[in-house]
Formats: sequence, C-alpha cells, structure tokens
Amino acid sequence: MLRLIYVVVISCPFVIYYICKARYIERHGEKFSEERRYRMARRCISIMMYNGRIRTKSQGQELLPKEGGYIMYSNHQGKYDTVGIMSVHPKPCTIVIDAYRSRLPITDTFIDLVQGSRLDKRDMKKQMKTIMDIAGEVREGRRYIIFPEGGYDHNKNELQEFMPGAFKCAVWAKAPIVPVAIIDSYKPFSVNSLRKVRTYVHFLQPIGFEEYKGMRTGEIAELVKSRIAADIEGHLRRRA
Repeated sequence: MLRLIYVVVISCPFVIYYICKARYIERHGEKFSEERRYRMARRCISIMMYNGRIRTKSQGQELLPKEGGYIMYSNHQGKYDTVGIMSVHPKPCTIVIDAYRSRLPITDTFIDLVQGSRLDKRDMKKQMKTIMDIAGEVREGRRYIIFPEGGYDHNKNELQEFMPGAFKCAVWAKAPIVPVAIIDSYKPFSVNSLRKVRTYVHFLQPIGFEEYKGMRTGEIAELVKSRIAADIEGHLRRRA
C-alpha cells in the first residue's frame, strides 16, 4: 500500500492530466480507436511503473494468436495484475472487472478508457447479459483478461479455486483460451516498501476451441489452473 500511495502522490500532475484526457476521450469516443486508447493506457502504466520502481519481465508473447479475439485467463494476486499484463501485451486488450471494484477512483476512469466490462455479481440477469456481450465482442476480435479466482486477498503465488462460470465467455465465443501465469505480482502494492521490485508475466500455450469444446466449464477451469500452476511451480523451483 505504501508504494501505491507514493506513486499516486508523485504522479499527481500526470494523474490529473490523464484523467482529464480520458474523460475527453469518453465524451468523444467515436474519434478515438481502440488502438489509440490502448496506447494512452500503456503510457499511463509506464509512468506508474517508472515512478513506482516496478519492472515486469515477460515471456511467451510469440505464442499469442496472431489474428482474431481470445481470452486470457490469469491467476490473481493484487491491484497490479491487470496493468502488469497490459504492460507486456502488445495488442489492445481489455478487462472484465467486478462492477463494485470498478467504481473506485482512478480505476473507474481507466476501465472506461480501455472500454472494459463491468460484471454485476449481485444481479444474475445483468451478469448473464454481460457474459454474452463479452462473448460477442471476442467473436468480433477483441481480447479480454479474466481472473477466474475472483478475489486476490493473500493469494501471493498460491492458486485458489478457479470459478467454472468464468469460462462461459470463451465457450460461447468459441475462442482460444490463453492461460497466463503471473508471479510476484502481489509485491508492488501489498508489500510496504519502496525498493525496486520485479514481477513476471508468462503467456502460455493457447488452448484452441477444438481442444476444449467437449469439456464442461469445470473441466476447462481445472485444465487452465493446472497449466498455470505447473508454470509457477517451475519458475519458483528454478530460482530457489
């Protein structure tokens, strides 16, 4: 939390500038392509990472599908997870976020900027509509990040249960699933220190629709979880 407060304070002029610019974009959305919005979002992220002394090392970008939409399913560790993935994901992507969490200051503006989807967990009808909308967007070529664990409190590098319902988007879109393993992503904003910190993002081998089309969502969840768990375990073992 100390680093987060420090970053917000030291970046205050940039925060004010980009919030105003993002709100202008939202009012004149038809003039701004998804690529332009994403470039601005990544510029904000790079400033935050520089001021916060955060570095993210990645691997596996060459595995990402070259064409069409897909959904990245990642383990969840903290507030840095989304920006960590976006900082190393070259093409425009966006996020599915809990509607309540999305209304926090700065987060709200960022979600609007990248045209993310807000999931209302208290209203099943709205939730199903959002999932169907996301599936439609993915079929049309958009790329999404979803955290199937839901919460991230005290997860660190340990995986929690993956919610099967989170995989309905991919099934309905008949889209590739890209497992993403994030490591040490809890450290930037959970450890009370301003020392340099490094996190890791590993894009794993995509799972095509033909591979999972006969599976139930619970089975897909376990498959994705097992691949992420194996990658994290291998990384931690190598650096031990």
